[in-house]
Amino acid sequence: MSTNPPSTADPKLAVDATSGSDQLPTGDLQNVQGEVQANDQPPSVEKLRKIQDYPVLDRHGKSHPFKSLYSGPGVAERVLVIFVRHFFCGSCQEFLRALSASITPGTLEHLAKRTSVVIIGCGDPGLIEMYGKETNCQFPIYADPTRQLYQDLDMMCSSAFGSQPAYIRKGMARIVGESMFQAMKYIPSGLAHKGGWYKQNGGEFLFEPLDGNAERTGEEEKQVTWCYRMETTRDHTEIPDLMRVLGIDQKNVPN
Repeated sequence: MSTNPPSTADPKLAVDATSGSDQLPTGDLQNVQGEVQANDQPPSVEKLRKIQDYPVLDRHGKSHPFKSLYSGPGVAERVLVIFVRHFFCGSCQEFLRALSASITPGTLEHLAKRTSVVIIGCGDPGLIEMYGKETNCQFPIYADPTRQLYQDLDMMCSSAFGSQPAYIRKGMARIVGESMFQAMKYIPSGLAHKGGWYKQNGGEFLFEPLDGNAERTGEEEKQVTWCYRMETTRDHTEIPDLMRVLGIDQKNVPN
């Protein structure tokens, strides 16, 4: 596999954010061709303990332990962590636009259990501000450019499109064109090739207290009670299904 970055005309503009090359890290080679079958078994508590200190980066490039996103002082009882694909992925941007229109911080305030949402992408943190503006996302966004969390949480790599979900209302030609145009604007800054590995898929993970005590908001240990791992490049959990998982009134789903 070539280690040279693709040309700016290549729709695979967003490649591995740590090196700017399209070289796959060890462990990804078995899951890059066509559709894959994901396992939606939640990660064990032991696995979460292993990865809890892995660093994620905020928009300023500051490092934070992964656990600090879903547990600790001031953190909500339930936290939905959404892993997206590369920061130039138009399909994931469509997903977050749909999410932002239906699930907002205000919507979550009415739930019986205090709930929040966190977004993690696999590209350079220098693209987080752009990503938030493009998607109208009101939730905090972080970056895992090493993709270590993706790999240890068993998220898949594939370039298969799969069927078109309800949250995508644009044609694929338009989505790809807009993605390329976004990336080309970042050529001068050197970030055009640092959106993230274009075959890395994401998923959704709901963290809740391990002991089920809704009153504790300190350093309590949490577990993943529900998760979904993407099998194609555009099969995030549909918004109505996410609303059901979180217990949000379905009448708030936009037509």
